[in-house]
Amino acid sequence: MLIPSIDLMGGRVVQLEQGERLALATSDLDGWMAKFAGFPLVQLIDLDAAMGHGDNSQLVEKVCRALPCQVGGGVRSAERARTLLASGARRVIVGSALFSQTGVNVERAAELADAVGAEYLTAAIDSRGGRVVIHGWKTTIPISAIEAIQALDPYVSGFLYTHVDTEGLLTGFDVEIVRPLAAATAKRLIAAGGIRSMDEVDALDRAGIDAVVGMAIYKGLISTEGRGQTGVRPGSDPGLTPV
Repeated sequence: MLIPSIDLMGGRVVQLEQGERLALATSDLDGWMAKFAGFPLVQLIDLDAAMGHGDNSQLVEKVCRALPCQVGGGVRSAERARTLLASGARRVIVGSALFSQTGVNVERAAELADAVGAEYLTAAIDSRGGRVVIHGWKTTIPISAIEAIQALDPYVSGFLYTHVDTEGLLTGFDVEIVRPLAAATAKRLIAAGGIRSMDEVDALDRAGIDAVVGMAIYKGLISTEGRGQTGVRPGSDPGLTPV
């Protein structure tokens, strides 16, 4: 399934290269919301909240009222997760809060699952050079993505894997990178990082893996025209739990 992405920074829709360099920016949030109407899931990231530079709460709520969203960005507490769910998010994405400097913080993951409900949590696992990275990809910890998935599996409803090595670069995505990850869990797996064509989205789909796409859509390499509900795999369940 193709999952389009909306990243918010400073009140605008943006796309970053490698999480740092501003590549695209537009104030036409309404236009992009209209393009993504009908998709069973949209990924919405508040980059300002993620970076600790304020937030885009009003825009997040606006998008969540109009589109089915999984929302991330600065989710470091159960209170923040509940706030996003109350704003209309179907699920919340939690990343660095699930990890310590040495690996998965299982106790923290269990606390969040107990407080919010595992069915509402998606674990973000970002990997560069074969190791998990946290804190905006600035800190590398000594575990692999598979090890992170295995440790977090009881506490979340699915995983968002970002291949940081290629994120935002439009260099393409090799499905072989994530086949072992999909085999490590029965939960939903979503892949991101450099996807540039529908051929790659389709290859991931055949492997039972969903694809988050941002840059390729905004640069016109992948069209959303006529996709909407057709982005669902035949016989698949988007897995969304109404709040």
